[in-house]
Amino acid sequence: MKVETASRVSGSLWRHVAPMTHRHGRALGHLRDAFPEKTEAEREAIARAMWENLGRTFAESFHLKAIAASDRVRMENVELLQRWAARPGGKVACAGHLGNWELAILGIMQAGAQPWSIYRPMNNPLVDAEVLRMRSFLYTGGLEPKGPSIPRQFLKIVRDGGTIGFLSDQRENNGIVVSLFGKPAPSTTFPAMLARSIGAPILMVRMRRLPDVRFVQSFELLEIPETDDRKADIEAATLAIQQTFERYVRDAPDQWMWAHRRWS
Repeated sequence: MKVETASRVSGSLWRHVAPMTHRHGRALGHLRDAFPEKTEAEREAIARAMWENLGRTFAESFHLKAIAASDRVRMENVELLQRWAARPGGKVACAGHLGNWELAILGIMQAGAQPWSIYRPMNNPLVDAEVLRMRSFLYTGGLEPKGPSIPRQFLKIVRDGGTIGFLSDQRENNGIVVSLFGKPAPSTTFPAMLARSIGAPILMVRMRRLPDVRFVQSFELLEIPETDDRKADIEAATLAIQQTFERYVRDAPDQWMWAHRRWS
């Protein structure tokens, strides 16, 4: 299928089928906690639009190269991206599962960086190999499976001047608990730890979906505190990262993954 057709068909299927699963109830529960002021009908509409976004993102994953090579992704706040990219030394970026998050690294790659990242391997090795193949052109540094050697490996990469991008809005039981929508949310400290170790700001990347398989990518810089208390600095930066994600999600709640087990 052409990308528009694939995105539309897959999005429609997910919008109508996914609400029949138990995860729809979980998404509605999370939306009820996050937006108690909204009506049940409003939360239902957000949840169904979320499923459509997920279905569209799934189909678009098979067309990533074509989308990346087209004019479908418009950049905003490019001066912040350029300032971050021109800074000497290692670099850290964070994005969330918003819009089509598979393209979140695109602006960084186009700015001349050779980004690295982590991914969670699929259970089926054949599917895993195919998903890795579809994504790898965006991660010209490398795309590494999550494992115990990653912290040491990535710390060396940033200290050697490399660039690392994270999707860091999901639950991380080995992280710390911070507030997200007023509820305790276990969150990764890894991006903050890396940025603090090299004294660099974090580039926050936001993806927003527009009609007709088009997107807006925007950027902001998050400064990392540097005091005598390293642990407190990392915790403060981790909270700031998640608060930034909360702001993005509040602005476009239909484009985030509400069915994920995010909270404690």
